[in-house]
Amino acid sequence: MRDKYRYIGPVYDFLSNLYSGKSIHRCKTAMLDVETIQPGTRVLFAGVGHGRDAIRAAELGAEVTVVDLSETMLRKFNEAKQKEAPDLTIRTLHSDIMQIDETGQYDMVIANFFLNVFDEDMMVKVLEHLISLARAEGNVVVGDFSYPTGNLLARLFKKLYWYGAVFTFWLLANNAFHKIYNYPEHMQRLGLKITDKKHFKLLNMNCYWSILGQKQAR
Repeated sequence: MRDKYRYIGPVYDFLSNLYSGKSIHRCKTAMLDVETIQPGTRVLFAGVGHGRDAIRAAELGAEVTVVDLSETMLRKFNEAKQKEAPDLTIRTLHSDIMQIDETGQYDMVIANFFLNVFDEDMMVKVLEHLISLARAEGNVVVGDFSYPTGNLLARLFKKLYWYGAVFTFWLLANNAFHKIYNYPEHMQRLGLKITDKKHFKLLNMNCYWSILGQKQAR
């Protein structure tokens, strides 16, 4: 299968920092702290990218698994790991996330800037699958562009800001071109209880959010 991130993957972190002024990195690590991650916590990262959030979780003592379909992204992740944390053990899977059959095995499943690569119907299917990988009362984290709120100018800016990013990845990686998703709404509809939201600003506007949802015991 063709690696969609062959060209944009090597500069993914650079583009993220250029576009967000480090807000994307802060968003990705927002839910990774001593309250959510203890030694032995099983964490899965879907679409790991360059993976500094995965490295952060491993530094906190988590048993980390990363999954990515892009060989380029996995190579960049391994380069970052060897440079920043060569002694950490992180399980790496080169796979389509939908092929990961480890139902109920993870304490936390994280999808940072991953679900936005899909059209809405597929995004919902992927999110539902990610939820299935979490154990009962486990956590699911989604970090991404935030749903537009505020006054008319703020909403317009956030939409234009989003479409600039989605157009770039549609053009260079053939990702889906779509509106901004209201992730909390989808997460709740699929049975998660939203327990925390953290917002990250650009030009003093909330442009990114990290959403923590808890899977309910049946």
